[in-house]
Amino acid sequence: MNHRPARRARRASASPLFTPHGTDRASRKTARRRLAEATAKARTEAAVHTAGAAPVGPATPAPLYPLSGRPGPASARGNRLKLASHRMTTAIAAGAYPFLAEGGLGAEGIYIGRDVHAEGSFVFDPFALYGRVEGFTNPNVLLAGVIGQGKSALAKSFALRSVAFGYRVYVPCDPKGEWTPVAQALGGTSVALGPGLPGRLNPLDAAPRPESIPEADWVGEIRKRRLLLLGSLAQTVLGRDLLPMEHTALDVALNAVVTRAQAAHRAPLLGDVAAALNDPTQLDEAAGMMSGRLGEAASDLAHAMRRLVHGDLAGMFDAPSTVRFDPSTPMLTIDLSRLGGGGDDTALVLAMTCASAWMESALTDPRGGRRWIVYDEAWRLMGHVGLLQRMQAQWKLSRGLGIANLMVIHRLSDLLTAGDAGSQGRALAEGLLADCSTRIIYRQETDQLHAAASLLGLTSVEMEAIAHLNRGRGLWKVAGRSFIVQHLLHSHELALFDTDARMH
Repeated sequence: MNHRPARRARRASASPLFTPHGTDRASRKTARRRLAEATAKARTEAAVHTAGAAPVGPATPAPLYPLSGRPGPASARGNRLKLASHRMTTAIAAGAYPFLAEGGLGAEGIYIGRDVHAEGSFVFDPFALYGRVEGFTNPNVLLAGVIGQGKSALAKSFALRSVAFGYRVYVPCDPKGEWTPVAQALGGTSVALGPGLPGRLNPLDAAPRPESIPEADWVGEIRKRRLLLLGSLAQTVLGRDLLPMEHTALDVALNAVVTRAQAAHRAPLLGDVAAALNDPTQLDEAAGMMSGRLGEAASDLAHAMRRLVHGDLAGMFDAPSTVRFDPSTPMLTIDLSRLGGGGDDTALVLAMTCASAWMESALTDPRGGRRWIVYDEAWRLMGHVGLLQRMQAQWKLSRGLGIANLMVIHRLSDLLTAGDAGSQGRALAEGLLADCSTRIIYRQETDQLHAAASLLGLTSVEMEAIAHLNRGRGLWKVAGRSFIVQHLLHSHELALFDTDARMH
């Protein structure tokens, strides 16, 4: 191989750099001629390029600015950078920046805790949001979470903090007695009902008449409420819908009892209704033209009402009330913890039905202000159609009455235990969920995720979130908007709401 110096190799780059020794003289002469031609061609092209002709290959672009940098105010010298503004719509911005956190619900409301994604305070007030947030059609709230995740602490702290905003809180059913310390701390009232306790509530007490309603209209309203209460109680005990003649028997018995009670200047009692239903002769006399078989039709009703007078609820709802309802109290709770120990919740549901009927005087007062009605451990009430009907009426009238209902359950599937698909109980339970513009979901077990997603329309991201939420952290769905909120408790609240004291 004929090696050549690097300098000569760079100059002869237009032709082969060597010729093999084994070639003849003519081949070497041809190679030298081609080298000379290539060299002459390269020199010619270099001369043309120097004269200003366009280069054959791609040219290197010249620098945009001189070595001293960009001139003018856009040079960023002295921190005075000025660039042209760029405008876009919010729809384009959402597509360009899809991971921005929610802006929150505003600063007006009750402090809950910290918005995990936005790293800001989270406040909530259903009455402040009504009419201001699109899709927020009612103030009712559903709260669901497995045991030990802090849902009871959230309900209690929200109720306690609401009092500072002028709210009043009513708990018609406290099955574990956990709300009594909260009511006492606020200067409220707690009524404990149970066998051997002195507390008495007469669910047939007449509520005070609002000034805007005439006397005659109010008498008819009171009669309708009493009749609905008696129907709910009978339906709960019997476990079925009432027959037409049974409705008539209740109507006739109530009229007779109210007439005698007014003559004696006292309120009618459930014991009076049970006695009237158990007297066929009296029923037939009061029925007038419809007499004949009414006493026989009222036989099951008489046995159902007897449970409230002589059964496991004797002494609680068959006597004049020992507590006078004070609508100005900040919190009123009905402690039914003495009734919830057995596997059958019928007694608890009957007591709650009577207690809620007794509290209706506060709910219908147009001057009562904003009020919270808390249904704690509501999963125990799902299988009783009569009580669900009363709850549904209260849910529907929440805006007109100025009340917000809070229903606390463990799992979303608890709503499905109200009955089979297509049944009245199932429809009522799903209706309660549909009438809640705010749904708060604490951690759910893995086998409950699909039921939660089906009932609430959760996305895959939300399903993944509720499966791994920490204690005190919940998914808030407010009128279609989603937030992950960490509930924060004050040290005094933590001591007051601690439901794990016995575990420690």
